[in-house]
Order: sequence, then structure tokens, then C-alpha cells
Amino acid sequence: MQHTRPEDIQTDLAFIEKMTAIRRDIHAHPETAYEEVRTSALVADFLEGLGLEVHRGLGKTGVVGTLKGARPGQKSIALRADMDALHITEDTGVPYSSTVPGKMHACGHDGHTTMLLGAAEKLAANPDFAGTVYFVFQPAEEGGGGADAMIKDGLFDLFPTDAIYGVHNDPMQPLGQLTTRVGPYTSASDTWEVVFEGTGGHGASPESGTDPTVAGGQFMASLGNVVSRKVALTDWAVVSIGYVTGGERQSPNIIPAKVTVAGTARSYTAEVRDTLQREITRLAEGCALAGDVAAHVFYERGYPPLLNTADEVAVTGRAHIAAVGDALTVTEAPAIGASEDFAYYLEKIPGAYVSIGNGDGPGSAFVHTPKFNFNDDLIPIGVAFWMNVVAEELG
Repeated sequence: MQHTRPEDIQTDLAFIEKMTAIRRDIHAHPETAYEEVRTSALVADFLEGLGLEVHRGLGKTGVVGTLKGARPGQKSIALRADMDALHITEDTGVPYSSTVPGKMHACGHDGHTTMLLGAAEKLAANPDFAGTVYFVFQPAEEGGGGADAMIKDGLFDLFPTDAIYGVHNDPMQPLGQLTTRVGPYTSASDTWEVVFEGTGGHGASPESGTDPTVAGGQFMASLGNVVSRKVALTDWAVVSIGYVTGGERQSPNIIPAKVTVAGTARSYTAEVRDTLQREITRLAEGCALAGDVAAHVFYERGYPPLLNTADEVAVTGRAHIAAVGDALTVTEAPAIGASEDFAYYLEKIPGAYVSIGNGDGPGSAFVHTPKFNFNDDLIPIGVAFWMNVVAEELG
């Protein structure tokens, strides 16, 4: 199986027109986590139209298409795209804007789905490879843990897979710029909340009660020490406060009985993740003890750190170089602080997750904002990349 370049895709004008129309149709009809009924039906019908064996409803709304190569081979790989949208009101002004109030494709999953559909069509038309490709269309990446749901629903039991690959667009990078790395690429994403509870009282007589604002204030002032004094310099972590509440604005003379502080904790290793949970809890309890109040600590673990494996990162590098060249291929990029549920797949099997530039550049609309829009010029680049991954693994 030969490698493919975006130019090879772009010359097929009817194909480009069709895929662009599909992307914009998905964009206009966004569906959020586990509600991707229309999108998954579109995907499944499209794959069945190509002659693929299709499994619907995995992880509630997930879809898996199976394509066997024309040549015998035992190896199987999975290519994954996410399908869900976000609870954001669109403000792009494009003619194919969201038709669903309060929902939009603000992260480019419409484009991810389209690129993988395009690769499926091209590969189905000429399956000159040895082995099996599973096209995995996943629901609920945006906080719903759709990857975990598909695994628990039997993804790797039904479709035994040797390696899995994933792609996300990056609006801050030049069009077609690939970035990835071996090891931790995206962080664990955890949420914590501390409720400091005392008796409250009158601001003129604080000695007559217990004041949770003091404990809360000491906790917030000391929170930075969790990272600076408990995490090694060679590791990386961040703890941030995103929510603080207590009392009534109309009654500033009343000491509240409760103060709530909540935020996020990000890390790249299981050990550091354990440290953050333990030390945030200890700090909260210590501040509460010193202030003679109670501390109720809630720590919820979100997506785990995403750990790319070396051989599969090398595959993505070779695949992308074959598509666009060395200059747009970086396989030793810095890790990023975002989180991704693709990490769940990599806890089970080898694989690699990469970012490919959307071409918008600094100062443009970032993902998860009302003005973000996937760049249709990325479609042929993404299709070529996927085809080259198959060529590298099964060719």
C-alpha cells in the first residue's frame, strides 16, 4: 500500500465537496454527550454504504466499522474520532451555524468525524493492506467519558485491537502541523471541592461563633504550596481555584456558616495525582482544625493522563511526514495541560494521540469558544494522515 498526500485527495473534487457538505451538516446539527443519535446514524449509514460491517450502539451511541484488507494479515488497528458537541451558543456567523439553541461544535469533532469517514471511503475503495482496520466513532468525549463507556461495553472484546490512534485539531498551530510526544501528552483532570463549615455569626461578635471564612482564606493562600513543596521539580502539576462562595452580598455584616472553595488539579503521573489528592485534603483539614471549623473535602478523579507509546508515536511521525513532510511533523512536542478520554484506551492497549494544526493561528478563536469553527482545508490532510497510518501499520 502506497502512501497518500493531501494533493492526491484534493484532486478528487467530488470527494472534497461531499466531505465538506457532511462536515457542515454535522456542524449544523450538534448533539452533546450520549445524545449523538442523528450523528451516529449518519456515520453508521455512511459506513454501511461503503460495504463495511457496522456495529451500532456501543457505549450507547458509539459506532464501529470494520474493514478487512484485501491481503491476509493478523494485525488489527483502530482509528478513533469523537462525535459530540458542547453546550455553547454559537457566534460564528457561518451559513451552516448550529440549528440547536445552546449547542455547537466548538471543538471540531464535526471535522474529526468527517476526516475519519473520508479515510474509510478511500480505504474501502482500495483496501490494499494486510489486516483489519476498525473505525471507532466515539460519543461523549467532552466530560462524559465515552471512551470508558465503549471499553466497558466490550469494545476491545468485540474488536481485538493491537494499537489505537486518535487525532485532534489545534487552532493555534499552522494548517497541517502535527505535534505529539512519547509518554504523557495530556494531563489527568481532577475536580476538588472543600466546604468549610462553622456556626457563623454576627460580624461584630466573631468570638461568639466559629468562622469558616478564616479557614477558607488560609486554605486558599496556602494552596500553592501543595505543588511548590510537595511535587518534585522534575514533575509537573497545577492546582487552580475556580469557584468561591459564602454568605450573602446583601448581609456583609453576617459571618457565613459555610464557605465553599472548588477548583481543578492537573498532573501527568499516577504518583503526582495521588499526592495532589492527599495534600489538598490534608491542607483543608489542617486549616479547618486551626480555625475550629469542619472541612468536608470532595475529590473527583476525571480523565487519567494520556500516555502515548513509543512505537505508535513513530508510526504517526512517519505517516505525517509521508503526507506533508518533515517541517510540519513534530514528535517531541511539550505535553499539554488539556485532558482527553482517549487516555482510557491507552490504559488498555498501545497507541498514540496527535494534534494537527487547524491553521487559525494565535489570536484566533480557540476551541470551546462561541466563534470556533473547524477548517475544512484540514479534511484532505487528515484523510491522508489516516490512510498513511494504515499503510505504516498494515501496508
